Amino acid sequence: MAGPLSRAAFTPRRRLAFAALTAAVLALHAWLAAALRDRLGDIAQRAAMPARIEVAYVRELEPAAPPAVAPPPPQQPPPTPRRARPPAPAPSAASAPEPVDSGSGTGSQEPPPPPEPEPEPEPDTPPPAAETPLLAVAEPASAAASAPEPFAWPAATRLSYKLSGNVRGEVHGDAQVEWIRQGERYQVHLDVTVGLPVAPLLSRRMSSDGELTGEGLFPRRYDEDTKMMFRDRRRVTLLLEPETIVMPDGRRLRRQAGVQDTASQFVQMSWLFSTRPALLRTGNTVDFALALPRSVDRWVYDVLGEEPVATPFGAVEAFHLKPRRVSRPGGELVAEIWFAPALRYLPARIRIEQDGETFIDLVLARKPELAP
Repeated sequence: MAGPLSRAAFTPRRRLAFAALTAAVLALHAWLAAALRDRLGDIAQRAAMPARIEVAYVRELEPAAPPAVAPPPPQQPPPTPRRARPPAPAPSAASAPEPVDSGSGTGSQEPPPPPEPEPEPEPDTPPPAAETPLLAVAEPASAAASAPEPFAWPAATRLSYKLSGNVRGEVHGDAQVEWIRQGERYQVHLDVTVGLPVAPLLSRRMSSDGELTGEGLFPRRYDEDTKMMFRDRRRVTLLLEPETIVMPDGRRLRRQAGVQDTASQFVQMSWLFSTRPALLRTGNTVDFALALPRSVDRWVYDVLGEEPVATPFGAVEAFHLKPRRVSRPGGELVAEIWFAPALRYLPARIRIEQDGETFIDLVLARKPELAP
């Protein structure tokens, strides 16, 4: 009968193998724990974000000349209040009727003649028409029957991009912009993946949730979720209330009219150019307030001109817009955008830059996909 193992049985080689096995088991447990923690963190973070509206895409958008779209009606000024007509002046003593005798010439007074009816009040002068925008094009009355249809928001559109750039070295990846409408509610999602999808160096989701109005998009909430390899997940949220914007650090800033967020700005400009294509002329500018995670400022985009964008389905002519704001190292990102009229003024290319050495370039990888 064999006795207990003696200390001599544990030779140096066996001790080394046992230690290596123990270290491997501990490392495996640590990796599983970290993976589980990240997985639970992903679930918790996504659960805190607005639920993503799911849609099915069934066809592709073929390049074509943009349809004529009627611009949104200008806001009418408030009606001119009705002015009260001054009361008629009372008859003076000099114009009062003199007494007249009946029969003998003395006694009773002849009744005064009945008053003349007052003229009907003239209708109020209609308020002056709103001023026509400088870039609007007037149409003759004969063209009323063939006037363009008003702009209709699409149900859903998905844009897929190929990513290249430089982030501490050459990088490649994929990106996707998704527009979804459900009644008067909208969502815009911008997903960026740098590196392999199974093990990305960097992944970021930017989501805008809000409402559709006569002035375009009215964001209610913006979420930004960033995950970088070997770093903790970073999440920021902006709440865009009717009068104020609640920043990620708790500051409350005044909400400016027409303000957009990082994700909604692309769709807002597509809507703007669809309804007012004359804006896309070299030398014009487009400006609006932009709410970013660190600040809310007014941004001005210059229309530089029309340029071809090379895509897998052929070159697409697009208008190049560049923001005037100068990027700062470590500051907010700036985005140059190329809008393609043949693709319903959707962005065919987006270049997001932090500085001259840190940028990503997104170019359409396929035709835009549409929902039913």
